[in-house]
Amino acid sequence: MKNRLCTVRGKSALFLTPSLLGTVILFVLPFSVVVFYALTDYGSKEFAGLENFSRLLQNDAFCLAAKNTGILCALAVPSAVILSLLLALLLQEKLPGKSKFRTAILSPLFVPVASVVMIWRILFHDNGTINALLTQLGADPMDWFRSGAARYMILLLYLWKNLGYHMLLFLSALSGVPREINEAASVDGAGCWRRFFKIQLYYISPTILFVTVISFISAMKIFREVYLLAGAYPGEALYLLLHFMNTTFHSMDYQKLCSAAILLALAMLLIIGVLYFVESRFGKDMEER
Repeated sequence: MKNRLCTVRGKSALFLTPSLLGTVILFVLPFSVVVFYALTDYGSKEFAGLENFSRLLQNDAFCLAAKNTGILCALAVPSAVILSLLLALLLQEKLPGKSKFRTAILSPLFVPVASVVMIWRILFHDNGTINALLTQLGADPMDWFRSGAARYMILLLYLWKNLGYHMLLFLSALSGVPREINEAASVDGAGCWRRFFKIQLYYISPTILFVTVISFISAMKIFREVYLLAGAYPGEALYLLLHFMNTTFHSMDYQKLCSAAILLALAMLLIIGVLYFVESRFGKDMEER
């Protein structure tokens, strides 16, 4: 029995070896180099401790980029989760033209980023469609890419591009709710919202966590669209962390770049950890009801 167990363990280790090697070569070693650069001096390569992090936190460009990225995430993540869940709940009902509505919501998934950027340029350019409508209504045209409204323009683009995928995830989760429980609650007189909060929410809570996490990661990574719309040096409202890291990379200040990468990774791990903790406590509370 012991020999058989050792054989199984040996085969498992053999199958895991390529994945472990890939993880070490592609993730562990590069991250070790990042930590090395973040803890050393730029010129002498001597150990600098947390000096690079202190210098980074005093950098105005980094603080502006972190602030704008935080605001965008705070706007985008709740909006994406709530709106996609509402759309999924709406598509569960018997609506006329439901298939066409679903197709319209999912169509942005198949549109290339370059086409999306072109559409947004046509809409929000200085001489674009939105400013033409504002002029006809007697209002002053706006510089959408330089004003404070720029982040809402990017928020709209983010939602238009991502709501369809998130809605599909929620539709899949809602289809897994036992039908007999919903029917029993409906017979007992429970309305749709009561059934949602008392029954469906418990079953889809893992999906809510998953959608929240991927929405947060997508919001943190939104760069191509902003870069193509406003360039490497956009207005203050659109200057994000990835702009800062892109500029720092071109200036070859690897100590600052690696310090920013570590802080960004730690912030994402902390936020995702908090989300997992809240979901686990929420699921436990729902089980006790």
